[in-house]
This record gives sequence, structure tokens and C-alpha cells, in this order.
Amino acid sequence: MRWSQFFVPTLRDAPADAEAVSHRLLIRGGFIRQLHSGHYTMLPLGWRVHEKVADIVREEMNAIGGQEFHFPAMHPKSLWEASGRWTVMGDEMFRLQDRSGTEVGLAMTHEEAFAQMALEVNSWRALPQIWYQLQWKFRDEPRPKAGLLRVREFVMKDAYSLDIDEAGLDAAFDKHHAAYLAIFGRLDLDAMPVEASSGAMGGSDSIEFMVESPSGEDDVVRCPNCDYRANVERGASAIPAVTDETPPAAPEKFPTPGIRTIAALEEAGAPADRQIKTMVMVIDGAVTLALVRGDHQLNMQKLQDSTGGIDIRPATPAETVEHLGANPGSLGAVGVSDEIRIFADTALEGRTNMTTGANEDDFHWRGVDIARDIGVTEWVDLREVTAGEACIQCGSALEIVRAIEAGHIFKLGTQYAEAMGAHVLDSDGEKRTIVMGSYGIGIGRNMAAVAETHHDDKGLIWPVSVAPFEVCITAMKVDDEATMTAATGLYEELRAAGIDVILDDRDARAGVKFADSELIGIPYRVTVGPRGLADGRVEHTVRATMETSDVALDAIAAQLIAEVTAAR
Repeated sequence: MRWSQFFVPTLRDAPADAEAVSHRLLIRGGFIRQLHSGHYTMLPLGWRVHEKVADIVREEMNAIGGQEFHFPAMHPKSLWEASGRWTVMGDEMFRLQDRSGTEVGLAMTHEEAFAQMALEVNSWRALPQIWYQLQWKFRDEPRPKAGLLRVREFVMKDAYSLDIDEAGLDAAFDKHHAAYLAIFGRLDLDAMPVEASSGAMGGSDSIEFMVESPSGEDDVVRCPNCDYRANVERGASAIPAVTDETPPAAPEKFPTPGIRTIAALEEAGAPADRQIKTMVMVIDGAVTLALVRGDHQLNMQKLQDSTGGIDIRPATPAETVEHLGANPGSLGAVGVSDEIRIFADTALEGRTNMTTGANEDDFHWRGVDIARDIGVTEWVDLREVTAGEACIQCGSALEIVRAIEAGHIFKLGTQYAEAMGAHVLDSDGEKRTIVMGSYGIGIGRNMAAVAETHHDDKGLIWPVSVAPFEVCITAMKVDDEATMTAATGLYEELRAAGIDVILDDRDARAGVKFADSELIGIPYRVTVGPRGLADGRVEHTVRATMETSDVALDAIAAQLIAEVTAAR
């Protein structure tokens, strides 16, 4: 490709709303442009990178026996109703009607469609199977941001394993785990596997692959001294046991005028770790209480996972007064109606002599024995881990880092196959439900993750494996016949050798050409000019280090071919 014929609209400055590094550099480098909120056009440079990422994913999926499909992106409502997810997905699913009034949705993921296809697998002899696709997904994100990191339409590789039993699923899960590590290795991403929640997808054993970055939207709990890693939605820690004093025979109500917070109650003599924090939630229309220790925070994803709820929100003040009789700040679970479910964090189990709201404005209970005074429906892990708490494996102080979710694998089990009626006959002629796994990687998100972690103050530094071009030949004087002859000859020689090369033949100043190649992040640059050619030499620059050296013109092609081949 000749730069003079290539559309590369580089910018000096990024839009003011571009906060993430990847967003700024992909805009400035001429890789992407926003069409409207959450929807981006891939320009020629961007699409080249995007498709190189996709090719790596495809190659590693094929290496573990994956078979590529291509499903429709628009699904009938009935398909998602069969699994129960038409309502579970809520407002994040784009929904519309066709001209006949039939309701359809733009797919956020394809578990239902692949499970329905599995109806055509009739015998255990056809299993196992690994099916995958690279297809557009649509999610009505309420707040798209950070360029390609949070968008409303994107290409995702979603794969599904089909097996006869859990042992087969375990094997498929391990295959995908290894394949994902290989993919991220080729993308030069330091992606750490972490325990995670499956969320609306359901299932068990969930692993996210996280890339540490300040632009990430997830918090990861990480132990610096062992291999414990978890999304905060699943993270756990060891907290010191608290020894309580013997409680009175019954809780005692006492006045707390104007006290509405944990901190204010602590100032009044009740330590936060001896308080019960009561959150009134509405889960699928039912008022529910979530209890955590006063100095702990509720993790909403843990609450959703524990309750199986779909629509979860805090109760309004009016709902709180209606069901508990008091306003926030004076709430508790002592003596509440049996109709209200109470989910309590395990850190509260066995606690006595606690303080909590009395469900009467300006009054609290003290001397509360949770086992005696509160009818807990279920003990669950609701607490959000904080930095500095002890690792549950080795006891070291945990740290919390921001990260980008680059991939996610989880075991679906029989949930979707059962919903779609996907069964096979086993070797004894017995009907068995197909066991499934689900495995996703966002292509554009990984492109952005590479940009987030491979840049400097000059611009992007693409790994050779996904660079839009592997080599840039910069012709210093396009009106000099010897320069253009040498540059064009090298260009043709590299192309013939299979090197992805661009010839910068623009009539522009050297500084402009150098700045553009560095902003775009092309791994190797060769500068061809009259001064060097007089000595039979060219300049070779490595983008990652900005090291420049003189190389003989007749040796540069072989050197570049060797460097690129080794780095791919």
C-alpha cells in the first residue's frame, strides 16, 4: 500500500470527551470514528488491526477443534422466551417489531441459538463438539464510553462446547482456558485469569481474563504472594473474628435522635463492626432485606447471584416506610414480617450484642443476638472485599486493581439445552441432556486493550502480530529519482516476501511523516534518503524502543524479513 493512496486521517488532538488512552490514540491515529454514541466506524487502519485480532482468535479456536458458524444477529422473541431471558436481559437488549408486528431482538449473545442448533445432534457418538462464530452483538449500554471498551455494537467471538457429561465439559473448559492464554500471548496482553460471576448467562465455574489498566471498568482482587485472583463480584477475604460480649436476655430499644448513619451511630458509642447495616431492596417486585456488618459494603452482583433476582433496585423511601415503618437510618431486621426475605452476609453469622435500627424513626436496638432476634432466610456472601484484607489462601494483604475484561469462559451446564430440548441418546439408549459451556472474546475490546497497554508519549506501539502494517518505508525526497527507486524496490521485495508494508510516498516534511508513523505505531520504519543512499545505507528504526541504526541497503530486506517473522 502507498500512503499517498491510503485514507489515514490522523489528528493532532483527540476529542475532548475521549478519556481512555486507547480512545484518544485510536481517534488521533485514524483508526476509528464515532458515528453516534456507542457506535464506531472502523477506518481502513482500524479494520486491519481488528481483523488481525480476529484471525488470531480464529486460528486458536480452530487449533482446539472449533468449527465456525455464522448465525443471524436478529432473533425472534420466542427463542429468548424459551430460556426465560427475554425478560432477564431487561433494557440492555435492543427490541423491535417487523412489519407484521412480530417482536424480535438484536442478539447480545447466542446461547439460545446454538442450543437450538444442538437439536440436530441426536447421538452421543457425535459428541463432543466445539462450535463458534465471530458475529456482531448489540447491547443498549446506558452510558457508552471509553471508545471501543464500552460500545453498543461490536464483534464477539462466542464459542459453545457440547458434551455428554460434566467430565466432558471440564475437558472442554480446560481446552478453552489454554486457547485463551495462547490468544492473549499472541496479542502480547498480560491477561490474568480471575474467578468471576456468570451474571445473566447463568451456569457455574466462571473465569474472566483481565488486563490491568486504569481505563478498565472492573475491579480485581489480587494477592501479590499467591495465585488468588477474583473479580470483586466474586472476591473473598479472611477477616479477623470479632469476640462479642454476652448479650442481654432481650434486645433493648434506645433513643437515637438525628442519628441516620453508621458513622454517627459509631460516634454515639456503637463501633461499626458491631452494627448491622440494613439495605432495603426490591428484587423482582418483592421487598427484601440485605444485611452486612456496619463497616462492610454490599456488593450488588453478589446479591443478584445469591437471590437469583432479575430486576434489583433500592427501595424508595415511601416503600421503606410502608413495609418497615421507618425512614432510612432507623432500619433493621428485628421483628420484621415473615413475608420479607432476609439475606445476611456470612460475616454476621453467630454475632451477638449487635446494634441495629428499630424500624422506628430515631430509635435503635442494642444487644441484638442475630440467631435469636432475626429470622435470616439465607446466609450468603454479600460483602465487598477491600484492599488490605487478608488473602483466603495465604493470609497476605490483598490489593485491588482496575482491569479490562478481555475474555470470559464459563460452564453453562444443562440450562439452555434443557430449555431448548437438546437431548441425545447415550450408549445405553437413555436420553441425556447435552451439557454446554460458553466462551467469549470481544474483538474490538481486545484491540483497545492492546492500545491501552502498548503506547508511549508519541503514540501507539502495536505488536507485530496485530499491527496495521509491519513495516513503514519512509521516502525522504519523493522528487529524487534515486530515493524513489530504492524505496520502491525495497517495498516490492518486502511485499513479495509476505511482509505487510506501507510506502510513505507523500510529498510532506520528514517530521510529519515520522510523527504519523510513530502515532500509528508501525513496528519497524526504514528511512530512505539521498544522504544515506550516497553511502549505500538506510536508517532502521524500531518503534518500541525508538532505537535507530544504519543498515546497508542490500541487507535491509533480509533483516526486516527475519525480524518480522520472528515477532509474528
